[in-house]
Amino acid sequence: MPTPKIVLFYAFAPLADPEAIRLWQRDLGEALKLRGRVIISKDGVNGTLGGDLPALKKWLRRFREYPAFKNADIKWSEGTGLDADGLSQDFPKLSVKVRDEIVSFGAPGELVVDEHGVVGGGARLDPDQLHTLMAERGDEVVFFDGRNALEAEIGRFRGAIVPDTETTRDFVELLDSGVYDDLKGKPVVTYCTGGIRCEVLSSLMVSRGFGEVYQLEGGIVRYGEKYGDDGLWDGSLYVFDKRGSIDFSDHAAVIGECAGCGSATNRTANCPDPSCRHQFVVCETCDAVPCAEHTA
Repeated sequence: MPTPKIVLFYAFAPLADPEAIRLWQRDLGEALKLRGRVIISKDGVNGTLGGDLPALKKWLRRFREYPAFKNADIKWSEGTGLDADGLSQDFPKLSVKVRDEIVSFGAPGELVVDEHGVVGGGARLDPDQLHTLMAERGDEVVFFDGRNALEAEIGRFRGAIVPDTETTRDFVELLDSGVYDDLKGKPVVTYCTGGIRCEVLSSLMVSRGFGEVYQLEGGIVRYGEKYGDDGLWDGSLYVFDKRGSIDFSDHAAVIGECAGCGSATNRTANCPDPSCRHQFVVCETCDAVPCAEHTA
């Protein structure tokens, strides 16, 4: 029986020829019948791919043969299914592109990357080290969500600060505005889905004078693998594919509130108004209700 899987991966490393990497990954993905999205820049690669397990294993062997990607962080999860052609049902197509940034913070000139990864980022904490920090420092520690605000509506670390962001590009403006300057003397733990956004975010915070910055290594995914819903995480994890969200156990808290009726839900959907590109938290019953901007 086919086994649908999804891999989430990234690697920061200087790449001399991003276009050559793009062609290689496009051709390899097409040959293995993979779908998903891969972004490549001079600073590395970031992507998520879905397909049959044997095909993804073949992709991973080839991917790791490239020296810069040998130690890339690879995370596995269950896919929804495969269609009659053996293609992932979680993605509409395979997209492989070259961009200025592999995470779009809108600050490509600020990021410094060497063969070891991001230079000047926050100190790395694995899930156990995070718990040690919490045991030692307790209420001093500030969780800082490095994702878009919508993602945090259905799941976040307990007590986390969730910046008012619609896109990753909003973080630079918020940091430069001084609105979070009161955190510069506190231990700040940045976190995101798989670790890549907080790699960059923590470096941006360090360069702006935040004195004690940490990044959760492997992101929420690795934390959930370790502690499930029996630690410091509440809710569901938003994912950028057809699944919408994933849970780490059968007793995940439901913390999202439907924009239509206020009921508890972990479901997100696009606004049904064709002129609107806004996404919001909404239950299945209220799915056809436009977002707040289009209900007047």
